[in-house]
Amino acid sequence: MMLAWPAANASLLGAAAVVVLAYTVYGLTGFGSSITAVPLLTQLLPLREVVPMMLLFDLVAGTLVGLRNRSQIDRAELFRVVPFMIGGMLIGVSLLVWAPQRLLLLTLGVFIFAYALWTLVLRPPVLPMSAFWGPPLAFVGGLFTSMFGTGGPIYVIYLARRITQPQKLRATISTLLFTSGLARLVLFSSVGLYHQPQVLPRTLLLFPGMFVGLWMGTRLNHRLPAKRVVQAVWVVLLAAGFALLLRNA
Repeated sequence: MMLAWPAANASLLGAAAVVVLAYTVYGLTGFGSSITAVPLLTQLLPLREVVPMMLLFDLVAGTLVGLRNRSQIDRAELFRVVPFMIGGMLIGVSLLVWAPQRLLLLTLGVFIFAYALWTLVLRPPVLPMSAFWGPPLAFVGGLFTSMFGTGGPIYVIYLARRITQPQKLRATISTLLFTSGLARLVLFSSVGLYHQPQVLPRTLLLFPGMFVGLWMGTRLNHRLPAKRVVQAVWVVLLAAGFALLLRNA
């Protein structure tokens, strides 16, 4: 029993460092908190606790940062993708609750490793995309959003190829992610993920890390090139995805 306390404290300190890193990235770029934090936090904490915890952080951070330029939102794209995103989320939350954790972590490892490799090595050009791809990508994004909180890049892949004006793109992505967060809060509450005894106490303990990260990211916003920071984070995530594959394959 005496050995459990140092291990628990080390896990909590490691989790706090991950949360600071994730929200520093969020403060610098306006996105990327969950996809940065989840693969690293799952090295320390159970996945079914990490995902609902990160959702609370994201909702608070999104409220603090605010939904800017709401008049710029592309409502046609939102109406096209939101129903299919919700459908994917319904299936994703069922898998999060009922699927074996090892299989979920293996899926997360494959997703993170493949996406990091795709982003860092292939660097695909941003070419226009047909509206036909909106529903299937929104469904897959909803699936990964519910299971891991990592569906954001899938939405960005589609919307960045449909909306060319930067302000309009940022406003639409922010609104979509905030809508997704509220929907997940309802789903996670309904299936009892917030009834787990460790989730809310751990969330409260780690909240200061979120605020520190947001403050650091905002302060560094004009001092560091966000693109280089994101590239460095993806290198870390490449290693985290590979570690998940090794542990769960």
